[in-house]
Amino acid sequence: MSTLSSLLSLVSNSCTNPLQQHSSQLTTMTITTKTTTITQRNPSPSLHLSFNVSRCRKPKPTRASNQAISPLETEPTIEFNNSDSSDSTTVLIKARNQIGLLQIVTRVFRVLGLKVERAVVEFEGDFFVKRFFVTDSSGRKVEDRESLDLIGKALRDAIVDSGGGDDGGEVKARVRAGDSRGVVARRSGFAGRAERMFGLMDGFLKNDPWSLQKDVLHHVEYTVARSRFSFDDFEAYLALSYAIRDRLIERWHDTQVYFKRKDPKRLYFLSLEFLMGRSLSNSAVNLGIKDQCSDALNQLGFEFEQLVEQEGDAALGNGGLARLSACQMDSLATLDFPAWGYGLRYQFGLFRQVILDGFQHEQPDYWLNFGNPWEIERIHVSYAVKFYGAVEEVLLNGVNCKVWIPGETVEAVAYDNPIPGYGTKNTINLRLWAAKPSGEGDMESYNTGDYINAVVNRQRAETISSVLYPDDRSYQGKELRLKQQYFFVSASVQDIMRRYTDSHSNFDEFSNKVALQLNDTHPSLAIIEVMRILVDEENIEWNRAWSIVCDSFSFTTHTVSSEGLEKIPADLLGSLLPRHLEIINEINFLFMEELKKKLGLNYSQLSQMSIVEEGAVKNIRMANLSIVCCHAVNGVSRVHLELLKKRVFKDFCKLWPQKFQYKTNGATQRRWMLVSNPNLCSLISEWLGTKAWIRDVDLMIGLKEFASNTDMQHEWRMVKRVNKMRLAEYIEAISGVKVSVDAMFDVQIKRIHEYKRQLLNLFGIIHRYDCIKNMEKSDRMKVVPRVCIVGGKAAPGYEIAKKIIKLCHAVAETINNDPDVGDLLKLVFIPDYNVSVAELVIPGSDLSQHLSTAGHEASGTGSMKFLMNGCLLLATSDGSTIEIIEEIGNDNMFVFGAKVDEVPALREMKSSLKAPLQFARVVRMVRDGYFGHKDYFESLCNTVENGGDFYLLGNDFMSYLEAQAAADKTFVDQENGHA
Repeated sequence: MSTLSSLLSLVSNSCTNPLQQHSSQLTTMTITTKTTTITQRNPSPSLHLSFNVSRCRKPKPTRASNQAISPLETEPTIEFNNSDSSDSTTVLIKARNQIGLLQIVTRVFRVLGLKVERAVVEFEGDFFVKRFFVTDSSGRKVEDRESLDLIGKALRDAIVDSGGGDDGGEVKARVRAGDSRGVVARRSGFAGRAERMFGLMDGFLKNDPWSLQKDVLHHVEYTVARSRFSFDDFEAYLALSYAIRDRLIERWHDTQVYFKRKDPKRLYFLSLEFLMGRSLSNSAVNLGIKDQCSDALNQLGFEFEQLVEQEGDAALGNGGLARLSACQMDSLATLDFPAWGYGLRYQFGLFRQVILDGFQHEQPDYWLNFGNPWEIERIHVSYAVKFYGAVEEVLLNGVNCKVWIPGETVEAVAYDNPIPGYGTKNTINLRLWAAKPSGEGDMESYNTGDYINAVVNRQRAETISSVLYPDDRSYQGKELRLKQQYFFVSASVQDIMRRYTDSHSNFDEFSNKVALQLNDTHPSLAIIEVMRILVDEENIEWNRAWSIVCDSFSFTTHTVSSEGLEKIPADLLGSLLPRHLEIINEINFLFMEELKKKLGLNYSQLSQMSIVEEGAVKNIRMANLSIVCCHAVNGVSRVHLELLKKRVFKDFCKLWPQKFQYKTNGATQRRWMLVSNPNLCSLISEWLGTKAWIRDVDLMIGLKEFASNTDMQHEWRMVKRVNKMRLAEYIEAISGVKVSVDAMFDVQIKRIHEYKRQLLNLFGIIHRYDCIKNMEKSDRMKVVPRVCIVGGKAAPGYEIAKKIIKLCHAVAETINNDPDVGDLLKLVFIPDYNVSVAELVIPGSDLSQHLSTAGHEASGTGSMKFLMNGCLLLATSDGSTIEIIEEIGNDNMFVFGAKVDEVPALREMKSSLKAPLQFARVVRMVRDGYFGHKDYFESLCNTVENGGDFYLLGNDFMSYLEAQAAADKTFVDQENGHA
């Protein structure tokens, strides 16, 4: 088979974008290696190929330029002919004369293993014609079509890069009028350097243990600045991270160069949160060099697993939305999509959870204190982001135009994080923005001697990207949150626009080349920002700009109730972003006029659908804005889509049913199995006879035929036991509680919230404890031992959630110190729950609880992570669980509680519903102070009694106990149980 790899051989195909409901497509790319050889296949006796190698030469666009550009009349060409000579292939190159091009062409031939037998050069004006007679490494003609095509591509790329196919070899990114800074990339005189570049960079870094050792020691001495004869685990972690990052960077560069040449439609995923977890293990696994890294480190006296523990979690998000973003980036890279992620580089994460005497305390999460070796600071990639000021109307070419005069300017500096795909050379980018003060303001303060003001300005600017989820209960908090959102989208949109205009002279192709995906409403101001740039800066007529915007944007919502939809006070928006408020008002006016034609003067419905909410406080409904402007609205599970249609966006669904769709959230098996549970992965690959399931998880269905195989079951249990032993050691280290690995490990780890019903779990634990205490000793022998594990953070201002955490500790103190109970029941709270903790807990779990009141969980991907790791689920019929039940069957899950369509009626009746006696007893135990803190827990008990049981804990309690009993039975009889 003929192969010409490297950047010279890159294969592309097309794949419909799964995130867009749109007719145009995103192109997927496959990157191959840099080694180069030629072999023969299907020789043709007389094959003649001729093709054009130059791209159209385009003048730099002006702000109002919308006309098509004509190519040069005469363009460089490459021709192949096998009939001119009996012993060699003729390669005829016609190109514009330039210094150094002959060396470039001959260097390409040498890299490809071709020998130039002789050459003839002729001139035709400013062009030359070079005829090369070449043979392959065996001294024969190159006659198969595939090899000739790849040689042509290699020569084309070399000629284009050296200036033969564009504007003289210099590329300068467009800097918008009025911007003091931007991205400026220059590439001049490349022809004189290219031959040397080929020689120095014609291969990837090697991944054998010796090469990795050499690179680690190099970074120890020259990057970490420590002696290679004396460095500790943390310094070894840094050095290994830099060595792996080097390999990511070379793939990242090749990927981006290829995308730039191919100019596919690119997906831009905009999210304010990315819960990435640790990068070392994930990067090593996706690059396929984990074993080599382990060997290299062992010979240096280190262990890979110990170095992994030196890395802290990247604190860039919280919860399911943020984890979805991280999995999305991994999948996009693995599936070879030309995609970019954009977010904020928070200096401090959500918070570090510290438990003192059972109470949650919040401390700053200084995750960047010791640096982040995985990011690349791009100081030269910087954009001005504007705030406040006023809007003026000016006359431009006889047309009244709006000009925004800002009152404050902040710089957005880019930090790039390479994201490698698994089983591919494709490496995409997550670009995060950090806020820095505008240099102009600083200089003005310094020049006037106002140094204090310069420092204050710096602090005020950097505050924008300091904290994830600033407390927005005050006006200042709301303003900071809005500043974050606009800062993020303004920098991202400017970067996207710059990248687009590098290759296009007008915006005719914008929606065919750019797909912008909004992850919830936080980035929805990007819609208005693109509209502002098109109308105010590019002078594009409103209707055409609106069409471009609607074709480019799509929107994923994670909300399940109207009360949870984001609103921004119009006064605040008008003060901070005056021009954007004008554009929103104009969009809403036109939308309302269109709506009146369709619905008539139904003011109630018009009011509900309006982007602007009138009232004592005028608000901008960001979800309504996103629905009106986006061509697709995505739910995150099938039941979530039904909630959107019937409850949250009912009127919009009737108006635009074609817009609404769903893509059930997923989780990547690379992070949640290959990284966190390698022993299980080895077992699965052995029994399936392939590792292909790591890319295509559907192949795991093949395990079904081995489910009853006793050898398979034994190996599976041994893997589980090892993981439970590891988790038991961790529990003892953090809590001092010694647990039995023979017990069922029963886990509920997720954000603490009333709708997630950790309180129901605790009531169930109290009931189990109460039953054990009242049993005869002989009956206790029949009890299935349990280790109940709870983890999660409560929002700082969420008092009920904090009381749930305190109750958990109070109950644990009583149970864990009761000699009557012993190992039959233990309760442990794991503090500061994050991705890395989840990677330890999930593989060691036997039962995972997902207890949300039906209709309140949009998707819930945690259940998928537990299932991947051989854990059974006890869950309500909510979110993605409904689809999971359809896949694996009711017999393989413990399902309980009210259904989605039953909840509204039960809530209407809740004041008249009588709670079961078992439920009333456990609540009474808490209320009467059995676990202490009687007064403190009174308000917590009030939330589930006296008609206040909004989340239906009492209604679902008996069904919950039945599901727990079924789980006990299955745990005892694992061979014959359905689950």
